[in-house]
Amino acid sequence: MSAPPPLRKRRKEARPSELLAAALDLFVEKGYAATRLEDVAKQAGVSKGTLYLYYANKEALFKAVIQEGIVPVLAENELIAAQHTGSSFELLGKLLDNWWNKIGQTRLAGIPKLMVAEAGNFPDVAQFYYENVINRGRALVGTALERGMVSGEFRRSDVETTIDVIIAPILMLLIWRYSIGCFQEHEGDPEQYLRIHMNLLRQGLSKSTEESQV
Repeated sequence: MSAPPPLRKRRKEARPSELLAAALDLFVEKGYAATRLEDVAKQAGVSKGTLYLYYANKEALFKAVIQEGIVPVLAENELIAAQHTGSSFELLGKLLDNWWNKIGQTRLAGIPKLMVAEAGNFPDVAQFYYENVINRGRALVGTALERGMVSGEFRRSDVETTIDVIIAPILMLLIWRYSIGCFQEHEGDPEQYLRIHMNLLRQGLSKSTEESQV
C-alpha cells in the first residue's frame, strides 16, 4: 500500500499564508498597536514559537502583509499602465477597477484607515507603507495624468495636486467604511460612489470642458 500524504509537511508550508491572513484580520479589527503576536498565532492555529520561525516581530509581520497583499496589485497596475494603448481616462479606469477588485473589496481595504490612525506612533511602519504603497500608487496616477496632458486629452494642471484630488475621495471611502460608516443604518453603495467619482473626474480633467468654459 502507498504511504499516506505528508500532511504535516503540507500544513507547515501553508503556515505563512495562514499567519498573514490572521494578521490582516486582527490588524484591521484592532489596529496595529493592539494586535498581539500571540493572538495572531492563536487565530492561525499555531504556537507563538511557530510564528517566530517566519517573522521576527510584529513590524516584520505587518510588512509581510503589505508585501504579499498590496504590493503585487501595484505591480499588476504598473504592467497595465505600461501595456495600455487606449485613452488616458480609460487607463485611470483600469487602474481603479483592478485596485478595487483586488484591494478595495477585500480586508486589505482596512489598512489605509489603520495607517492614518497610527502612523504618528509607528513612524518606521508608516515610512515603509509610504515608500512601498503610497509612492507607487501616486506614481501610477501621475503617469496617467501626464500621459493625458501630453496628448491633449486632459487640461493642464499641477500633477501632484491633481493626484491628491483624485486619491482623496477613494481614501475617504475606505476610512469611512471602516470607522463611522459602521454606524450607518443603511450602507452606501461603494460602486455607485466610484462611478460618480469617475464621472466627475471625466468632466474635470477633460480638455474639451476647459475649452467650453473659455
